[in-house]
Amino acid sequence: MPKFAANLSMLFTEEGFLDRFKAAADAGFKGVEYLFPYDYTPDEIKSRLDANGLTQVLHNLPAGDWAAGERGIACHPDRVEEFRAGVDKAIDYATALGCKQVNCLAGIQPAGVSDEQAHRTLVDNLRYAAGKLEAAGILLLAEPINTRDIPGFFLNRTEQALSIFDEVGSDNLKLQYDIYHMQIMEGDLAPTIEKHLDRIAHVQLADNPGRHEPGTGEINYPFLFSHLDRLGYDGWIGCEYKPASTTREGLGWLDQARG
Repeated sequence: MPKFAANLSMLFTEEGFLDRFKAAADAGFKGVEYLFPYDYTPDEIKSRLDANGLTQVLHNLPAGDWAAGERGIACHPDRVEEFRAGVDKAIDYATALGCKQVNCLAGIQPAGVSDEQAHRTLVDNLRYAAGKLEAAGILLLAEPINTRDIPGFFLNRTEQALSIFDEVGSDNLKLQYDIYHMQIMEGDLAPTIEKHLDRIAHVQLADNPGRHEPGTGEINYPFLFSHLDRLGYDGWIGCEYKPASTTREGLGWLDQARG
């Protein structure tokens, strides 16, 4: 049976962030993920994890000025030193929180930066981060994201990501496969997951259209959950969706998935 983690950046947002940990545990989740921990001290978050018996499954590297619309800086040639400082910060948090994997957002390709420049910068930054994180015992992930929700996002297809990973040449770099994003960009979900299962370390979900909970759109999630079970996927599935109403009212799909 899949292991589901609540994405606290999108679920239980009726509560303040630190209160979402208890809400997730009360709803039966055993793991949590979210975009960033950096607005809080590691001790503040660790105490909520411990109090609610939760595993910290994932968070992202620092990704620039999120409020201003930045969605990562890993492909920005003029932000390399900032990226490297963010790797150190992410290691500090992940170590304190017992988080075994962090995700790198490639970012929106900057105006005036060629495809080759963005590509080379991303490869170099991923190579640096993979090595630093490996030394700390933390796995690096990177995630293709659809260009409808985030126009200009540089890393946007599975094969593109894996080709870049091959250039990086590190065993400490794996794919974060977001079913919602990849349904929009390329479809063919089940065969793609099967083909690349050994390179997928984390899965995320939302239905399409709308990015709401499973069962609200076109994706056959009961089939995909069974498919992942048949393939022997033993990682987490992050529930990164926008509830169609409230989080709690939309959790019926989770009870069905758990059987």
